[in-house]
This record gives sequence, structure tokens and C-alpha cells, in this order.
Amino acid sequence: MTTYLIAIGLIFAIMAGGIFVQRLYRRYAQNNPELGPFRDENSGCGSCTAGSGCSSSRSSCSIPDQ
Repeated sequence: MTTYLIAIGLIFAIMAGGIFVQRLYRRYAQNNPELGPFRDENSGCGSCTAGSGCSSSRSSCSIPDQ
């Protein structure tokens, strides 16, 4: 029974840690706009890599002319 409770607690802690890191990253991106926009993990630039066969448009990833 204690193993079961430890497993549940560990899963909860990992999920809460992931949410904490994502919020920390979002706050860091807001405080440092010179590094570029916040990139959500399931959209736009960060979701595809070269050669992965991703067919999404790159219009949201374009950097405006300076």
C-alpha cells in the first residue's frame, strides 16, 4: 500500500514540476522579449525540426524585418 501511495505522490510531483517549469519559462520569455517570442510546445516553430516531415506553415515562425 505504501508503494502505491509513493507512486501516486511521485506522479503528482512530476506533473506539478512540469507545470512549474512551463510557467517559469513563460515568465522568463515575457521578461526578456529580446530573445524572441514564447514558443508553446505544441505549435509553431518549436514543434518541428528539419527533416521531420512537418507540413505546418512557417508563417507564425517568421521574424519581422528589423
